[in-house]
Amino acid sequence: MPGSISHDRREETIEQKARWFQSLSMEQRARLLCEFTDLILSVNPKIMEQKDAQPIKGRVLVVSKE
Repeated sequence: MPGSISHDRREETIEQKARWFQSLSMEQRARLLCEFTDLILSVNPKIMEQKDAQPIKGRVLVVSKE
């Protein structure tokens, strides 16, 4: 159904996410960057001290809202 809203993540493609992000103004994009940065720093305040951080293979953090 065109124009409908879905809450199913399986229906979200990278292309749709890119189009949504491109539809934002530069001010909105900058605000999102600041919000993501604040979120990351609140979870791990020492992240700025890390040099050349590498992902840990096989480690996944699952966050759920119940």
